[in-house]
Amino acid sequence: MSRLALAAALLFSLAACGKSRPRADLVFINGAEPESIDPHIVTDQVGMRVASALFEGLCRIDEAGKPQPGLAERWDVTPDRKTYTFHLRPGTTWSDGTPLTTRDFLYSWQRILSPDFGADYASQLYVIKNASAFNEGRLKDFSQVGVLALDDRTLRVELESPTPYFIDLCAITPFCPVPRHINEKHGTAWIKPGLLIGNGAYILEDWLLDDRISLRRNERYWDAANVPLKTIDILPISEPNTAINYFLTGQADLIMDKGMVPTSLTAKLKQQPYFHTGPFLGSFFTRFNVTRAPFDNPKIRLAFSLAIDRKRITEKITQLGERNAFSLTPPGAGQDYQPPPGPEFDPERARKLLAEAGYPGGKGFPRVDHLYFPKPLERNIAIELQAMWQQHLGVSVDLAKQEWKIYLDSMKEKNYDLCRSSWVGDYNDPGTFLEMFLSTNGNNRTGWASPQYDELIAAAAREPDQNRRNTLFQQAEKLLVTDDCVIIPIYHYVGVQFYHADRLAGLQPNMIDDHPFRCMRWK
Repeated sequence: MSRLALAAALLFSLAACGKSRPRADLVFINGAEPESIDPHIVTDQVGMRVASALFEGLCRIDEAGKPQPGLAERWDVTPDRKTYTFHLRPGTTWSDGTPLTTRDFLYSWQRILSPDFGADYASQLYVIKNASAFNEGRLKDFSQVGVLALDDRTLRVELESPTPYFIDLCAITPFCPVPRHINEKHGTAWIKPGLLIGNGAYILEDWLLDDRISLRRNERYWDAANVPLKTIDILPISEPNTAINYFLTGQADLIMDKGMVPTSLTAKLKQQPYFHTGPFLGSFFTRFNVTRAPFDNPKIRLAFSLAIDRKRITEKITQLGERNAFSLTPPGAGQDYQPPPGPEFDPERARKLLAEAGYPGGKGFPRVDHLYFPKPLERNIAIELQAMWQQHLGVSVDLAKQEWKIYLDSMKEKNYDLCRSSWVGDYNDPGTFLEMFLSTNGNNRTGWASPQYDELIAAAAREPDQNRRNTLFQQAEKLLVTDDCVIIPIYHYVGVQFYHADRLAGLQPNMIDDHPFRCMRWK
């Protein structure tokens, strides 16, 4: 019996002894328990998948990963491309039947931009006039932010400068409205089952920690007639072998996580008809905490980067055809953005830089920790990096493993030395990667702040000429990856999905790896 068949048989025998319950129309395996499902708080992909099913903004993403009209049925744009007037669909309501109006957007965007709220994704709204000034506390009056409810169904948004991807932004979770009447009544508890009110294709029926999140179709959703699946169970399984076993035994229908491919089975799984893959805008990298010695020294950071043979990782461990990364931004993002060349494998230069920093051959170098979360793929990459740093630099790096939520919190609080990191683009533009490392961006999480970098990104946002805009992004990325070496790019992702295409439809590989549940259907 093959390893796959044996694993499936073992799990089937165990499952037969378990307690039965009605099966959802779709059972989806998420890679972890979400940190949050509040659309203004969530920053990780596992949480965004749930939040985007429960909430919808002015626009929404289709199965091809492209923005389309959502709550707004249409919009007008002024000739200078700086002012958008959105027209909401008539009769839209929250899932409890309360009317949803443009004033819900005013409340929600003020909420996420409030300095006291501390949203890591608030900077996504900075394209709106005066949004950054309000979020940073330089402007106290929200009425001066460029958003105005002309009436209950008409919303005018004024931008700082023409933003070619603004409609894409209108489809991501930070731009979603939240229900004021529920949020203010229940405070932080408002996202619990029985309390949460949304406006998306699904409503939250149940959330049992470390067991499942259950969704049910929102019959008050404006497009409910075109949402085929009535119920969805989302399982927070982080162990790849367990996830694959659930899929093979029919206990789960769909897996969409890159880290859910067991390394020992990769070659076999890639040959199966239910294995689907394709390139998308995502990067795996290592993040430095530049506030902690010895990584407050850019020479040491660059030495660590130069000591990594990325080919060893993509060919020996990940094995999915990923491109080796020497930049944070994948080549070709946006309108053919080509990132500048970053540090490549050069152990001799790495040792020289380490010696210049006072640690010849690694002598006297302090013990440091590399933070990661517990998946076999993550562990194997961490072990390989540890070995390369020992081999080429003579330094010892300890591995620190933390569960997903704790790992996210440690990264946010900068309670680490080196940290496994990744980023998936929210929209197809270099800015979705590079804006993360602005000094005011909550997703920076390195302690690095560069006025020069901030100005380059701000200049790119103002620049209407695409070639000059790309040049500014290139200058910023060189500063981030090479000159200051705040991060170490490792590889650019490929998307991975497990599903039976002859049965389940409504999924296709796309550049932002976004696959809305409302598009899925059984054949």
